[in-house]
Amino acid sequence: MADDKTTPEGAAKPGTTGEGNQPEAAVAAEAKTGGPERQSRGGNRGGGGGRDNRGGGRDNRGGGRGRGGRGNNNDGGEELVEKLVHINRVSKTVKGGKRFGFAALVVVGDGKGRAGFGKGKAREVPEAITKATAAAKKNMVRVPLREGRTLHHDGKGQFGAGNVTVRSAPAGTGIIAGGPMRAVFESLGVSDVVTKSNGTANPYNMIRATFAALADQSSPKAVSQRRGKKVTDLLARAGGSAAEVAADAAAVTE
Repeated sequence: MADDKTTPEGAAKPGTTGEGNQPEAAVAAEAKTGGPERQSRGGNRGGGGGRDNRGGGRDNRGGGRGRGGRGNNNDGGEELVEKLVHINRVSKTVKGGKRFGFAALVVVGDGKGRAGFGKGKAREVPEAITKATAAAKKNMVRVPLREGRTLHHDGKGQFGAGNVTVRSAPAGTGIIAGGPMRAVFESLGVSDVVTKSNGTANPYNMIRATFAALADQSSPKAVSQRRGKKVTDLLARAGGSAAEVAADAAAVTE
């Protein structure tokens, strides 16, 4: 007669299941958690932090494309003078109401005869200034200066309702100009100039009229090359002794 306490070979022991003789409590817990396979899947999903990491990679990559780095490449690493001329709050009417933003006008120059202006719009002021600065760096123009401090001759510029007059001045005069025009000459590197603006107080039109006047500036060296003459021949017609003309011609660098 077989002993009741003995169990046949391969049969499950009391309090266990047939799968590897695992305890019933372990099997129940494994069923609730979904088993080893589901746990590994959950771990992989949890590694969905990998997506976050990948997203961080995108952010890092975007930081590499930042406007600041692009601007540094364009200006060749030289130091530029940035002047914030005007900030205007603008709004756009949409279905849900009004969407507000900001428009910035910036003038950029190297203080050595190069300057430009740009404008930018964004939802925040710093981003608008950044856009305007990048646009100004792309639109820089060169203006010939006499002795590196003033203009070679008088000029006039017009844009829209704005009429601007610029005049060269002797040393010690300073910058006689209004707010938007003063920013242009300070960034350009001009220290002696007399200006007058008529017709409008709109900073955008004043800036454009000022650059229109500066675009007509020319130097004795450029005129002499265009006409096939010497600089001394051109300066001699303005009067003065031969020594003064020779000194002025030697001082002309552009």
